[in-house]
Amino acid sequence: MTDRGPRFKICKFLKIVICSLLLITLVLFTIASVRTLSLDVNIGLELAHWEKTNNLAPDISHRQREELLTNFKEAIRIPTVSYTETQLNTTALLQFHRLLRKAFPTVFSSSLVHHEVVADYSHLFSVRGSQPALVPYMLLAHIDVVPASESDNWEAPPFSAEEIDGFIYGRGTIDDKQSVMGILQALEYLLLKGYAPRRGFYIGLGHDEEVSGFKGAMNIVRVLKQRGVQLAFVLDEGLAVLDGVISGLQGPAALIGISEKGQATVKLSVSAAPGHSSMPPSESSIGILAAAVKRLEDNPMPRLFGHGPERATFEHLAHKFRLPMKFIMSNLWLFSPLLGRVMERRPDTNAFVRTTTAVTMFNAGLKVNIIPSVAEAYVNLRIHSAQSLKEVLDLIQSVVGDQRVKIELVDGFDPLPVSSYDDMAFGFQIIKKTVLDIFPGVTVAPGICIGNTDSRHFKELTNDTYRFAPTWFKPGDAQRFHGVNERISKKNYEELVVFYFNLIQNCDIQKLPDPHSSVHEL
Repeated sequence: MTDRGPRFKICKFLKIVICSLLLITLVLFTIASVRTLSLDVNIGLELAHWEKTNNLAPDISHRQREELLTNFKEAIRIPTVSYTETQLNTTALLQFHRLLRKAFPTVFSSSLVHHEVVADYSHLFSVRGSQPALVPYMLLAHIDVVPASESDNWEAPPFSAEEIDGFIYGRGTIDDKQSVMGILQALEYLLLKGYAPRRGFYIGLGHDEEVSGFKGAMNIVRVLKQRGVQLAFVLDEGLAVLDGVISGLQGPAALIGISEKGQATVKLSVSAAPGHSSMPPSESSIGILAAAVKRLEDNPMPRLFGHGPERATFEHLAHKFRLPMKFIMSNLWLFSPLLGRVMERRPDTNAFVRTTTAVTMFNAGLKVNIIPSVAEAYVNLRIHSAQSLKEVLDLIQSVVGDQRVKIELVDGFDPLPVSSYDDMAFGFQIIKKTVLDIFPGVTVAPGICIGNTDSRHFKELTNDTYRFAPTWFKPGDAQRFHGVNERISKKNYEELVVFYFNLIQNCDIQKLPDPHSSVHEL
């Protein structure tokens, strides 16, 4: 009996534990199942009664279609290349200014539009609204492009704007001259139709975004700050319409960037006594630094998937996946660690999981028979929204763990604030409505930009910055961005013009409608 008593108690305890675990599992499964069936963050304002406006229709004629394509091709042919912060093609930038005046005469002559050149090559357009009480907004784009060489095996020369199978090829076709020309073309057409906005707005065209925008965008910000301007929202380049890019997603998705990852460039260096290669020390400066770099690569930054804006992206897209992915994405509160482990296996999705670490430069040695006194490496980090620059620097110090390795911050900044995207977010909802008016079959979701744009300089002028242009990306198109064979279809460029044409008019409403229904949350 004495032996049986303890065994009985143990069995009873195990049964209680197992039953409790089963009950907890059942409860979690029930909650997750109900959430999967009920979660629809996309209902929002789609069925609400929007304020009626007498929007003009674009009605682009055959002649205008030919004209807008001609203007766009001319813009692509001008090599407005930014090489470094101090090396810009200023001749091309001045030529581009002349093109803008020629292509959009109504914009430059209208009494509603005030144009000024900022920092010699950037442009600021102020469009007066009839109701000054309505807070203005801003449309941003940039004129400059990254270098491109014909020797990189382009199908057409990178500054030729050559047409192949309905696509216009050239550097800047998707970054970012399609927005530059699309915005101004839309305004030109609106003014020709006698349009006068109720809500005033600004158009900012930076000339050095590809080298950080320190002269163009920052000086536009300075001008607006001096005038006491505050903005309802800013819309810049960033994310796009993805068609067939997200595996398992049914239909295309328009991702509107609501934040950007932060960035840091860190220099690692080791100094040691130089010597002859015939008498090497046990550890050289190169060996010490190489070991430190290897530790950084072997110990990536912590997994943070689900702790930033990426969670909202997947929840907005969840209803467009089939089971079991729909079940998983509707319940990231439960499955984010699992999904994060899967996503980290690929470089393109790992960028959404954590702060990424890339060793981009390694310099040491002058001669094959001399042990160098100094070895240097540069590491570029893109900082996840749930981390700060300081936290990343502390982790680098901890992982390197060697006092002989000097760690210096070359430059860096924290992740950008997360802009609002709920039913009361004016900018987000106006952009979303405009997208759905043109592309009713698209799913709209907030997203995170892993690169950086000029809009990061405008955070003192607005709480809400969005990064989106309705450029369509199909599988493989992302590699064209800053890569070879950058292109846009003629049809898509016209869609961009129509998008901005409608967006400007949609912004004239005084306030958003009351939501038709709210998100089902458990």
